[in-house]
Amino acid sequence: MFRIGNMRRTASANEPGSVRGRVRSDPVLPSSCFLVIPILTSSSSFPFPHDIKGVLLAREIIQRLSTSMEYTKPPVDESLLFKMNDEDFTFIKALSGIEDVDALKKHIIAVQTKAYDLYGHMCIRRFSFTRPKISAFPMYEHALELGRNGILLDIGCCFGTDIRKCWSDGIPARNLIASDLRPGRMARLCLRMDIHFLIVFWNLGHELFQSTPDSFPVAFLAGDALDPNFLEPTMPPDSSSEVPDFVPPLSSLTSLTPLRGHVSVIHITAVFHLFFEPQQLQLARALAGLLSPAPGSLILGSHVGRRTKGFNERAIGSGGHHMFCHSPESWCELWEEVFPKGMIEVKAELKQRPEREESYDIGNLVWSVTRL
Repeated sequence: MFRIGNMRRTASANEPGSVRGRVRSDPVLPSSCFLVIPILTSSSSFPFPHDIKGVLLAREIIQRLSTSMEYTKPPVDESLLFKMNDEDFTFIKALSGIEDVDALKKHIIAVQTKAYDLYGHMCIRRFSFTRPKISAFPMYEHALELGRNGILLDIGCCFGTDIRKCWSDGIPARNLIASDLRPGRMARLCLRMDIHFLIVFWNLGHELFQSTPDSFPVAFLAGDALDPNFLEPTMPPDSSSEVPDFVPPLSSLTSLTPLRGHVSVIHITAVFHLFFEPQQLQLARALAGLLSPAPGSLILGSHVGRRTKGFNERAIGSGGHHMFCHSPESWCELWEEVFPKGMIEVKAELKQRPEREESYDIGNLVWSVTRL
């Protein structure tokens, strides 16, 4: 599908990589804009510029175009809640204080409804926000050890489920900081830019787990990790001599840049697949500058991946476009491009859901980057 000024053409369903739907008159881009924007296909690469300003501008155009598409999200399916295992319920019971299982399920569904009504992330529809992901990673115990004496940053924290797991497993709140794109991802954008509705996912986390900023005093920082005003990209420090001695209190921060070289653990799950390939590289470079040069410092996470690098044509993301997915091999190559040779060890494995055939190309890419 292409948009040329105010002209629209709907792609045929047979066109590879096309997104079905009709583009309405764009409420965000002015009619004077003359744009030719191809919806990505598996056989084409997107002409993203590699400078920071160009990447930000290109992303803004794509996001605004995506909001103008008629994208129908699947309805909420409450039966998916019953796929939670006993450990999931034990964790949320302990933190919320809601012991009755039926009352707990109603509580979870009520919070999910608020979030999904305003933003159709599949992780919300599938109740994934109730399950800690980080504790299932092979490097979790190492992450806990580092976090007890250093800083752990959770990027793309959403409800804050993973960072609550780290806190409940012994990392002091003063060592933890969570960050998301904004306090609430914009889910409904009215025709006028000055009227919009925001939902605060971090505050929904407080509602879900029945906590307050006093009972769960972990620092939260809203910002865009691809915005250099929030996180200035820098080369990974070679040694501790390049890192300032002073570490500001996490609760006092207004951006992530002052943490350059001070973060012992960076956790980022279900985030990279939201972006196209150049943005994924840009985000990796930004995070690399935050990581402590101490041996054993760790970046870990997971997101949608493929056996072969390319676009996931089986599913449409919440933005109305196909996801760009790395393979385990290309993901390792990305990080080896970010860090100087011999500075890190990268591990990546594509894991399939048990119910899917072994030949299925799409899976969950679980990975870690460790400073040597």
